[in-house]
Amino acid sequence: MTSPARRPSPQVLTVGNTRRLEFAPGMVQSEMRLSRPDQLVLSYNRAMMCFVLFQPQPQHIVMVGLGGGSLAKFCYRYLPQARITVLELDPAVIALRDQFAIPRDDARLRVIQADAADYMPALARSADVLLVDGFDADGLPPALGSASFYADCQRALRPGGVLVANLFSYDPHYPAMLKRLRRAFQGRLCAFTGIAGNNRIVFGVKGGAPSPALAMQQRVARHGGLRLPLLNWLLAHWVVLQLRRRRRRAERTGGVVI
Repeated sequence: MTSPARRPSPQVLTVGNTRRLEFAPGMVQSEMRLSRPDQLVLSYNRAMMCFVLFQPQPQHIVMVGLGGGSLAKFCYRYLPQARITVLELDPAVIALRDQFAIPRDDARLRVIQADAADYMPALARSADVLLVDGFDADGLPPALGSASFYADCQRALRPGGVLVANLFSYDPHYPAMLKRLRRAFQGRLCAFTGIAGNNRIVFGVKGGAPSPALAMQQRVARHGGLRLPLLNWLLAHWVVLQLRRRRRRAERTGGVVI
């Protein structure tokens, strides 16, 4: 992991209606539309939201990595029943939250400056969904791809809970990380084929008693989702669209507007 003294400062680049968070020119960590700050722009973010196919009504979502807050903002608005805890190591990233329209901390949202590898054991059996997207300028820190971290992630989930890990297919450590994930989740892993290009979005489900999440994992593992990459890509768009439609219906019929 890059030491705090040497870690490159995050940069904000605004061009027209688009604002990006970068660690180096062209190394896009997050992207936001100024006109619609809670829209999911990047395909891998939409792919990670497919966790709702496993856990449609999560009560507690834990996120590793804040970035520009794309997933935090989306979940805050479109999953109003969920409490959201975000673990972010870099205070310079947290300091940019206003520029990316990330809501202030409240009863539903907390952004905690912490090393997720150190903090994870404190979350034992408290999360329904765990999103691991903790990249820095050097990629995924080794501690966030270790066997001990994945074991702590498994313990942080409630039975039937789902971990969603964003990995890069070209990372030389990808096969080893996948093997560690498989071991931590007793083989209960799956992925949607071709859903986000070089980003490999891996879903792991905590077992125990039979659950809807475990049944979904088995179906996805059997066929790689909808079999064809294009259909899986469209599925991610559909998931996001359905959440937005559901929220708009709730607002029209007297639901609390977030």
